[in-house]
Amino acid sequence: MAFAQLQIVSSLADAYSKDGADALILIGNFDSVDDSALAEVIQQAKITDQRVGKQPLLLKADGVPGQRLVAAPTGPLNRDFDDVRQVFDAAHAAAKMAQDAGARHPVIALNNVNINDERYKQAFLAAYLGFCQALYQPLEAREAHGEEAIEPTKSVILVGELDADWAMAVEAGKRVARDLAGTEPERMAPPRFAEYCRQAFAHTAVKVTVIDDSQQLQHEYPLLAAVGRSSMAVERHRPCVIRLEYHGSKPERTVMFAGKGIVYDTGGADLKVGGHMAGMSRDKGGAAGVAGFLKTVAELQPEHLNVIAEIGAVRNSIGSDAFVADEIITGHSGKRVRIGNTDAEGRLIMADLLSHLREEAAKSDGEHELYTVATLTGHAALSKGPYSALVPNGHARRQKLSQALFDAGEVYGDPTEISWSRREDFDFVKGRTLCDDLLSSNNGPSATTPRGHQFPMAFLVGVSGLDNHGIDSEKPLSYIHIDIAGSGVEGGDWQHGKPTAAPVTCLAGHYLKK
Repeated sequence: MAFAQLQIVSSLADAYSKDGADALILIGNFDSVDDSALAEVIQQAKITDQRVGKQPLLLKADGVPGQRLVAAPTGPLNRDFDDVRQVFDAAHAAAKMAQDAGARHPVIALNNVNINDERYKQAFLAAYLGFCQALYQPLEAREAHGEEAIEPTKSVILVGELDADWAMAVEAGKRVARDLAGTEPERMAPPRFAEYCRQAFAHTAVKVTVIDDSQQLQHEYPLLAAVGRSSMAVERHRPCVIRLEYHGSKPERTVMFAGKGIVYDTGGADLKVGGHMAGMSRDKGGAAGVAGFLKTVAELQPEHLNVIAEIGAVRNSIGSDAFVADEIITGHSGKRVRIGNTDAEGRLIMADLLSHLREEAAKSDGEHELYTVATLTGHAALSKGPYSALVPNGHARRQKLSQALFDAGEVYGDPTEISWSRREDFDFVKGRTLCDDLLSSNNGPSATTPRGHQFPMAFLVGVSGLDNHGIDSEKPLSYIHIDIAGSGVEGGDWQHGKPTAAPVTCLAGHYLKK
């Protein structure tokens, strides 16, 4: 997979001397300009164009590579609400402008950005990642037209301080996540999702195991198998579980992920109507983010971590064999689940994955941290906007794990917001009769249900057996549910928006940065 390779230099003069350098992208606040020659160019441009310093513009500038100067303003960076995403956004806007102008090896420099401010410590990384996000083209487009044709920019020269290998490892992970999340439902049907993972992790330290035998799935992943029941009749749509394993040489902790990989969500028997099915090929964004993080792990090969993930790749199809509301299905943990709504399928496939991981963690020594990652609820998007929602259990809260992820997201430009689980959430999912232990969901939209993105976490705790590993137990386990329904695509456009690869950068910043 090709993407813009990164070179680091310490000065503009060094950047200008690089072979092939053909544009300068200057990012920052233009109330003042650090370089005197550039200050003169920008000041002269302001005389005839009031947009200079207010929106990204391409200026002709003698002495600059290719005579192309893209002035990409961030706006003020000193207000209460300013953050490093403004650098990311400015680079994002400038990248396409430079490429359309003919630049293939641009230089990126920051102007008037205080990297000593805690908020902007990762401004150089944000500039690179914003640049790559803008120029990324979907997998199907690359396969149809060729990468060279539609992704012609092959390198970027950054003036600043940044570990280039680390930055490119993060971008490699984000690229995997965008490919998996954004690809249409036939190209990334469950078997092809698994094959993509095999190829992405070939010749790396990540072991890939695929479970696709229907009897094994029904026995070991019964809730997942129920969601995929109506897809079994179509060979190319059959579900699978993809297990990814990385083992560090000197592990200090084990991080475990269950990823929701609904490759297409019709809603099942509770059919999505009124045009709401469009975009549901992106309902695999959680699984995509998990695989993307493992790709970054594979690139960096950290000694101090074990990382284990189970991804459920399933198509929630309709048909005569579809599972329906009111069914009672016994999950891997032995908990009996009454189905409240077949369009609340993501938590069902993650339930069995999380139960397997919980069982594995409970039998192992050392520190374990468990996650579910999913495009789960409209409520998360409505209540949190473009932020990933973190819903921690009691032990994760005591260990300050959710706060650590929040802090990493702020610094690395992949922000989150924390939602606390409450007793009402656990009451909401209690079984209503002696026939069932848990209710999977109510039968209304999550966006109009009070605590619509918090109560699914309570369900996942109960259905996976994690309720036996709370702060009152002999072996408490940290667990955080991450809902990326609001953060997973640019602009919240689930049909056409480019996947953001959330929460890859946040996880990398917390677990992998030296």
